[in-house]
Amino acid sequence: MPLVYRELHRIARNHWNRQPEGHTLQPTALIHEAFLKLVGAPGSPGDEAGTARRVYKDRSHFFAVASMAMRHILVNHAETRLAGKRGGDQARVSMEHADKASRDGAMELLALHEALKGLEALDARKARVVELRFFGGLSIEETAEALAISTVTVTRDWQAARAWLGREIGVGAAGAGG
Repeated sequence: MPLVYRELHRIARNHWNRQPEGHTLQPTALIHEAFLKLVGAPGSPGDEAGTARRVYKDRSHFFAVASMAMRHILVNHAETRLAGKRGGDQARVSMEHADKASRDGAMELLALHEALKGLEALDARKARVVELRFFGGLSIEETAEALAISTVTVTRDWQAARAWLGREIGVGAAGAGG
């Protein structure tokens, strides 16, 4: 864990920075939940079969899967919040603005998630590029290494995917990040 923690924290901070104000899942908790999924601890979230360890091709593959795990954890958290669990549907007295911002952000995250699922159905590689670049904060070079493709292909896929997602969820929604 100490060998990969710094990089996992960087990825978690990237995810965290894209969350709405008032989001309650802290980067450290996100790392811990994702790590349980990544190591395949029996009984951990995502380990319905009760299996043990998972195998990763290399370091890049591990971090790519970590970023995807974090995104899925955040999407599940947003769905839970919008469903009214954990007190999400109770009236707020002093935090009304933060609660509205959090709900709006959760809806935006879910809209992006749904659009990304649509993109994945059309072109899985472009969807992976978005996950790694937008959610994981990986550079073009790191993304190319993780997907075993050229940097030119990553750049082309990134531009095409951003344009497609922009049409699906609104012009400004997919424009973040270079």
